[in-house]
Amino acid sequence: MKNKKTLVLGASTKPDRYAFKAITMLVDKGHSVVAIGQNVGEVAGISIKTKNIPLKNIDTVTLYLNPIRQRDYYNYILETKPKRVVFNPGTENPEFYQLLESNNIEVEVACTLVLLATNQY
Repeated sequence: MKNKKTLVLGASTKPDRYAFKAITMLVDKGHSVVAIGQNVGEVAGISIKTKNIPLKNIDTVTLYLNPIRQRDYYNYILETKPKRVVFNPGTENPEFYQLLESNNIEVEVACTLVLLATNQY
């Protein structure tokens, strides 16, 4: 399996949050993870940053932010130049899909947990 370096946007230290579960599952499956959230913390050995840090070689950005909160990250994600952005349930954002596609970034409307569980990540 190929390691797909993943940025989890909307990371959380709360175990009941899907972002928390995604970080845990990504780490379990051997992917390197960068996590950005509102609060500093740690999940599965990954420290959550609260600021946008310059990133390179990101394969996937997986979103756990609602469309309004995503706007603050449009330029950051475009500058990061990931291969794809996964829009998890509740994060669907047609405005952002167009922006990403016009920058040759693949849009995937899916659940990261399901993709990982079914080896489609």
